[in-house]
Parts: sequence; C-alpha cells; structure tokens
Amino acid sequence: MPGDKSISHRAAIMASIAYGRTKIDNFATSVDCSSTLECLVSLGVKIERNGSSILIEGAGKSGFTPPSVPLDCGNSGTTMRLLAGILAGQNFHSTLTGDQSLRMRPMKRVIEPLSLMGATIGSQDGRAPLNIDGKALRAIEYAPPVASAQIKSCVLLAGLLADGETSVIESTATRDHTERMLSWFGAEVQEEDLPGGKRLTIAGDRELRANDLQVPGDVSSSAFFMVASACLPGSSLELADVGLNPSRTAIIDTLKSLGANIEIRNERIRSNEPVGDIHVTGGLDKGQGNTGNLLRGGVIANLIDEIPILAVFGTQLDHGLEVRNAAELRVKESDRIKAVVENLKRMGATVTEFDDGFKVERSELYGAVVDSFGDHRIAMAFAVAGLFADGHTDIIGSECAGVSYPGFFDALASVRVG
Repeated sequence: MPGDKSISHRAAIMASIAYGRTKIDNFATSVDCSSTLECLVSLGVKIERNGSSILIEGAGKSGFTPPSVPLDCGNSGTTMRLLAGILAGQNFHSTLTGDQSLRMRPMKRVIEPLSLMGATIGSQDGRAPLNIDGKALRAIEYAPPVASAQIKSCVLLAGLLADGETSVIESTATRDHTERMLSWFGAEVQEEDLPGGKRLTIAGDRELRANDLQVPGDVSSSAFFMVASACLPGSSLELADVGLNPSRTAIIDTLKSLGANIEIRNERIRSNEPVGDIHVTGGLDKGQGNTGNLLRGGVIANLIDEIPILAVFGTQLDHGLEVRNAAELRVKESDRIKAVVENLKRMGATVTEFDDGFKVERSELYGAVVDSFGDHRIAMAFAVAGLFADGHTDIIGSECAGVSYPGFFDALASVRVG
C-alpha cells in the first residue's frame, strides 16, 4: 500500500519546522501530499525527493521565509488547515489557496481558533483563499464545534508558536497522528481525561528535532482492497505493512462486524505508529451483519474517509447498511452523500438519501456510467462496485484517484484474477 496520506502530510510539515535533516521513507505519492511539499518549498524549505523517499532540511518553527506567490494547496484540505496553524505564527503575510473544490470547503473552523490566538485571517465567507497576517500568538483553550483531526492539528501546531500552553478539548476522539508525530519530533502533547472527553495541551516553548521515519501503508487506501477481496468468493489477499493506528482501524472493526473475514498478523510499532499485515479471504460470514447494520454516532468521525466504500459494501450485505450523523460528507472533495446515492442508483441499487447519510439495501448491481464528481474516494469506491456488477462500468473522471493513490487502477489490475 502507498504511504499513509495523513501521516505523510504531518511528517513533512513537522520535519520542515524541526532543526536538522529528516529522511522520510514511503512518503505518499499522492497529489495531495505533493501539494504540501510544494507549499513548503515556496516557504523556503529545502526538500529533495526521490520517488517515495524524501529528505527535508528543517528550518525551525520560525524559519519559514515569506512566499513570493500564493501557496497552492491543490485539492488538499489537510495542507491548507495544517499550514494555516503554522503560518498564523510567522512574522509575514501569506495566502493559502487551492482548486475550485477546495475553495468551496469550510475554513471558518480553523479561522475562528486562530483568530482567538491573535492571527488576522481574511477570507470570503469563511472560505479560501485565506489571507494570513502572521504575528505572535497567545495560548488558548479551544473546544472545536465539530470532531475534526484537522482542526485539532491546526490549533496544536499554532500552539507551538504561542506564548504559554495551548489546549484543545475533544468530546469525540479523532485521529491522533499529530500527537504521535509531535512526540516523534520531540514535542510531547499532554493528555488529560475529562468527563465526556479529554484535554490535549502543548507548550509553546518546545523546539522540534529532526528524526528519520518510515510512513506506514495507508489503511484508507487498503479499505478498497479489503472490501473487494471480502465480497469476491475465493479471494485471498494480503496487504503488508499497513498502519493500524487505533484511531483509523474502525474500518477493519466495522468490516469484520459486518461479516468480512479479516485477520491481522505481525503487529509491531514503527516510527511511533502501530503497523501490521492485513489478510482478507473472500466470502462474507452469514452469521454476521443483521437488521441492526446501522453506523452512527462517535464511530463516524473515525470512518469518514471510508464511508463511500462502505456504501458499496452495503449492497452486498443481506440486510444492507445505514449510515447517519455523517453530514460532514457533504463538504468533502464532493458532496459524498449525493455522489454515493446517485451512482448507486445508476447501478440499480435501492438506496435512500438523508440529510446526514443514506440507507442502502442489498442489491444486484449492473454496469453503468458513473461519475467520480472529481472525488478520488468516489472514483475508487465505484471501481470496486464495478467488480460486483453485471456488465461494463465506466467511471467519468477516474483520473482523480491520483489525488490519494496514483497507482490505484494498476494495483487493482495486478491482483485481479479472471
């Protein structure tokens, strides 16, 4: 599997504000992560890249230089939101922009806490471009209004440049890659359990130090292959060296609870992240999955990227699948709820759309022309749906899969038999 995209973003950003040279192996080859590297280069960071291996000469947390042009984040919300936290504390003006899709996504969620910390950020209706006038920041305690690892990460990174201790209060746990990566580079995040959540605190007087690392394989990319293998009788597939961070393995737990035959082997810790090998065999366990196939509540935050492929998986379950409390899907690279529902209907599935999710019944799928809507996860999910369908499936704009997994279709072809 390609390097984990979420971890690659964070590794590059933190290596850039650390002192010393960091080598990162298995860095994600996705377009999104390339956007992060290009933005860092525009900020004066020296980066050498050789395929999936990169060398970053860290500039220190206040060592960026003023960019001569707006920083183009492409389609990457992670790039924009995490860099906003660092740039808010730099002593210069910068602009973060992106493609049309990214410029439509909500950025008020990071503008608000950064403004409370003293940054001046101009935007149009809370959307990019973000015009950031960086300055000395003050520490705050902040409770994000929505569960989001990107908001948490933005505030913690800004806290590295603030006077005092900055805290984020989470009522729903989100991915902890940022905390693990900060620790890997020498800046510990203190955790305190609270009634109904936890407080994460970082001190502004800590410096990061270079530390080589290897990025684990991306579990979100693995999800497409897990579903394909689980639903195709006779399949046997092993995915090696995949990240098994507990905040990301909800997809594995969910698939197993719904009848997928999945076994985890060779678990270990590498570069402060748990990794292991995932073995999947075809044929769903009919003893699993029932009329209660409902995903909602706290688990959604840790499944948000995998919900499109879970929708496809639901068409193969005797009792289908219902997803609720997932309104966040409306403001991803596409309106993923609308995209999933429309494409499943085109393929003959019985599916109901809700404001915050959908319900899909067990359905026979038929080849059709479906639309990626320019969204990499929709393109890959419906490539898998095409494996289950009777007839030929065409995916409009399938090249967008390269945003997160440039070699996806080649990899799919390489394991396909028959």
